[in-house]
Amino acid sequence: MWLLVTIVVFFFARWLCKKCNTPIMNPLLVSLAILIPLLTLLHIPFETYYADNKWISYLLQPAVVALAYPLYEQIPQIRANWRIILLACGVGSVMSMLTTSLIAVYMKADITLIASLLGKSVTTPIAMEVSSHLGGEPAVAAILVLIVGLCGAIAAYPIYNILNITHPIAKGLTMGTVSHALGTATCAEKNGQDAAFSSLALVLCGVITSVLAPSFFAFALWLAH
Repeated sequence: MWLLVTIVVFFFARWLCKKCNTPIMNPLLVSLAILIPLLTLLHIPFETYYADNKWISYLLQPAVVALAYPLYEQIPQIRANWRIILLACGVGSVMSMLTTSLIAVYMKADITLIASLLGKSVTTPIAMEVSSHLGGEPAVAAILVLIVGLCGAIAAYPIYNILNITHPIAKGLTMGTVSHALGTATCAEKNGQDAAFSSLALVLCGVITSVLAPSFFAFALWLAH
């Protein structure tokens, strides 16, 4: 039952978002705004809802693999710009963790929360694993990833338009670096080249964050003391 409800709500959300034609009307955000109150009102446990939607969860894996195709089409561009790509993803990942550490320590955040925050700009499985390894709370990390991804999916293209950013490498790398899979999905709806470079940034930033997060966590602990 809940699988059917989820599908109907999502397609309704897509239809509504196309009709409204405004960045804040994101299909995922609208779907959440409908499903969460509905589940709460009917007192449906999350475990029941998740079990009914396990087939959608299984489809996430081939969906991620499918992102490799537009990436394959951009191999000549990637080879020609690999230095810029590595620099952008490296700087983006480092700045994300550095600013997170500084703000969290300044706000006197709990150590567990800091550990959960460091992976906020990478895709959910990596963020949860990083958080767990550092002693954080994976569930909190997953929520933060969702929030960051939604913010990027909603705000990125209006910002590109305001700043007159049109190059697919610039748009794709910034989106993938900051807003991971949700941002990449938005890119896929806008432009295939944007989606390809966003997919690449998603992978590279996931690797960089996994390697460097323990060092930034140690830095945050040092600052806190």
